Formats: sequence, C-alpha cells, structure tokens
Amino acid sequence: MAGLSSSGAGVERPFVSVVIPVFNEAENLRPLFDRLTKVLDELGTSWEIVFTDDGSKDGSVALLLELQRLRPSQIHVIEFSRNFGQHMAVLAALRQSRGEVVITIDADMQDPPEEIPKLVDAIRKGHDVAGGYRVDRQDTRFRRTASRIVNALRSRATSLNMRDQGCMLRAYRREIVDLILQSNESITFVPALAALYASNPVDVAVQHAPRVGGRSKYNLYRLVRLNFDLVTGFSAAPLQIFSLVGLIVSALSGALVLLLAIRRLVVGPEVEGVFTLIGILFFFQGICITGIGIMGEYVARIYQEVRRRPPYVIKKIHEPRPE
Repeated sequence: MAGLSSSGAGVERPFVSVVIPVFNEAENLRPLFDRLTKVLDELGTSWEIVFTDDGSKDGSVALLLELQRLRPSQIHVIEFSRNFGQHMAVLAALRQSRGEVVITIDADMQDPPEEIPKLVDAIRKGHDVAGGYRVDRQDTRFRRTASRIVNALRSRATSLNMRDQGCMLRAYRREIVDLILQSNESITFVPALAALYASNPVDVAVQHAPRVGGRSKYNLYRLVRLNFDLVTGFSAAPLQIFSLVGLIVSALSGALVLLLAIRRLVVGPEVEGVFTLIGILFFFQGICITGIGIMGEYVARIYQEVRRRPPYVIKKIHEPRPE
C-alpha cells in the first residue's frame, strides 16, 4: 500500500505534527522522545508525533510501540516492509499527519528538539516554510566542506531557495504539505519541493549537536546519489551546461583542425604532435562519456516515473488508542 489516509476522523486536528523517519536509531529513540515531548508540552498547544520506521533491524519498531503506549493518543507509528529511504519515510508520515504546522526532524538527535519553538514562531509570523540552517556544525571537516560545496552548486544549478539543504529540521504550513503530497513523484526531495511551492519562506538558525548513538546512514555514495537526484529532479542545468561545453569544444576542435591543416601545408608531414593529439582525443572522449552519463540520469528518472511503481510499501500502521 503506497499511501494512507489521515486517521482519526472526527478527532480534533492538532496544531503541530512532528514527522520523524527512523532507520536503526534504537539508541536515540528514548532520549529523543523525552526531550521532544517536553518541548511540545511547553508549546501550550495540541500536537502529535508521526514516526516512520524505514525497515530498521535493531528493534526500533518495538521501542516505538513502547513509546506509543506512553502517549497513546498522540503517537502514530508507520512500519515499512523494508528500507525505502529517508524521504519516502518522511512522505508516508506527511500523509498520516494532520497538524496545521508540520515539522520534520531526524531521529539521530543531531537536530536538537529544543529548536522547534523557533520554527513554530516563524510559521506563526506568517511564513509558509521555515527552513533550519545549522550553525556550529558538529560534523567532520569532510562533511562540512562537502555540504558547503553541494549547497553552492545546488543554488547555482536550481532556483531553489534553501540555505542548508541537508538540514531536516524544518516547518511547513499545511497547504505546503498538501502540495508536496500532490506531486506523486517516484523520486523526490521534500525540502526542495517545499522550497519550490513556498511563497514566503524564511531561514532560521538552529543549533547542531554531535551524534551520540548509532552512526550516519549517509555514506559518500548516498550523498552523491542524493544530490544527483536533487539537481536532475529540479533543473535542466546539467544538460544545458553540457550543450554549452559541446559547442565550445566543437569550435575549438574546428580551430585545431584548421591549424593542423595549415601547418601541414606550410611545414609538411610530421609526427611530433601524435601524442598531443592522442591526449586531446582522450579529453574529448571523457567529455562525451560525461555527457552520456548526465543524459542517462534524466532517462533513468523518466524510466522510474513511467513504471508507476509504489514508492514505498507499508507493512502496518500502528494506530494510536484514545487515552
């Protein structure tokens, strides 16, 4: 089952929904729950938390069900049949959420729950999207440098207004969430869709904490894959840049051929430049292969869209019981 309707017909809609994807985060769930519920209680408004277990193998589901028993009317648990990825887990939870303000946060405790009131305050001031950006990041130097490079490339390749695309601590108005859910794309990036639909977004500085338990689920390949999906899903810039490079290379190649023809007429046959020409040939071949790879990314996206396969499969929805 690829999607689900909001549960709790006839139940008062909460003001805040917190959406949390979970994948092998058993060490962090209880401290996250304690800190998060304390923050939400102090907001002085109605709230709910929607967890999506993304195929965890470390007992996270059992822990989530224990937490649900502590707050049976406010905790929802969605269980995937296997791992489908962070953004699919977020999408499933967004479909289940009912709040007027929807907040996304990771389960790894690196985004402190105590920063949530800043986002809620920004939404109350009239912004439709409040995107957190991390100050004093506690990641490795490699991750910080890679993040800066990726954010710079994304800002130039797309028109998306996101200061820190890797920060999942964000708040959305309900109308933005509804637009995201109407997209029906098999590959998507939730913060980017929100930035695309937002009319009055704002960036909010949030703190960042070191990971205490578990380990990051994003290795180098997944980070590269995520950013390929982001750029090819929201911009045709790679194709346009490659077309421009092709035109420039073609012009330079024509000039080189003309130069060699003139040189042959003036100097006569020679072999001194053979290895230079081989090097130039390899360079052009590298450009061609890169272009084929870029086009392949777009073709692959089209292929995945036309198959119309469900983006995720829900094993079970653990419905909350009224208190």
